[in-house]
Amino acid sequence: MEAGVAKPGPRRPLEGRVGVRPAWVQIPPPAPCIFIKAGNAPLCERRIEVKPTGPTNPRLIRMINRLEKASRVNNAPIWRAVAEKLRRPTRARIEVNLWKIDKYAEGAAAIIVPGKVLGEGEITKPVIVAAASFSSAAKRKIEEAGGKAYLLDEYVEENPKGSNTRIVM
Repeated sequence: MEAGVAKPGPRRPLEGRVGVRPAWVQIPPPAPCIFIKAGNAPLCERRIEVKPTGPTNPRLIRMINRLEKASRVNNAPIWRAVAEKLRRPTRARIEVNLWKIDKYAEGAAAIIVPGKVLGEGEITKPVIVAAASFSSAAKRKIEEAGGKAYLLDEYVEENPKGSNTRIVM
């Protein structure tokens, strides 16, 4: 064999196809297969490994589990909705600026953000904001306006029914 020339892999004959293709064709090895019996004929079901797209942060996973438990125990569907929003992949997670919270804070005792609060804009009303995380500027501006910044699992303990709150996305 000459240097630099690859050695061909195993070949299998194609029966009954002489004239359509060459007699010998290279065939890749079959993928792992699980056989399931359906009626009289076995079916082959291929399994594909899929990378998880949900949260991998242990703190966030604990927060989601606490929200789901609070939803079941207190019969409060608001916490289930927030937990579902937090289960999204990172690229689809919610980020809300302070100007949007200020805009929708009228008439609500608390604002819930199922994601991160960012410090863009100003907040003029003293409002309670509960979120999965805060930027340092956002937390500082909320507290300067006379409001409070809670993590979601802390706020669930304070308001287990989730009454008089508004979800901002």
